[in-house]
Amino acid sequence: MTSEQSSTMLAPTWIDTLVHESHKPTKEQVIKWVIMLDRELPAGLQLNAVACLSAAVGKAAPAMVGTGGIDASGSPHAGLPWTGCTVLAATAAIVKTVRATALTEPDLLVADMASVAQRSRVYDDYLAGLARLQDDDLTYYAVSIAGPRPRVDRLTGRFPLLR
Repeated sequence: MTSEQSSTMLAPTWIDTLVHESHKPTKEQVIKWVIMLDRELPAGLQLNAVACLSAAVGKAAPAMVGTGGIDASGSPHAGLPWTGCTVLAATAAIVKTVRATALTEPDLLVADMASVAQRSRVYDDYLAGLARLQDDDLTYYAVSIAGPRPRVDRLTGRFPLLR
């Protein structure tokens, strides 16, 4: 996909209408954000996937990131996602299946980390490698899904937290 193609993709409708409700507990938010990881990956690859997917979601839905704060010592702290983010564990096959299903659901923000991304040290090489592979040939290390809570829960509610 070229940058022109990705810029023409429709964003989920809730992104533009998201109401900042940082006063509510995460379980009461209308939007839910989940990252599902391959539980068999080494911790370093899991952490890298979460960091990269968090950056992707922050770019796609900046309203999900709250304002920063200052502690009592006057030290600044960056804003964090006021929606919260649940990190779940599953097998690689389940991650792939949940990703595929999420892409068919309306109004979800879906981002993924395929193994080709973590093998590449140059971003353009990642994009070129991705362009050469069919979806069936890709292994997904993680998928991030954000959107209306009932839809996200229906896809991910039965999976355990990553421990």
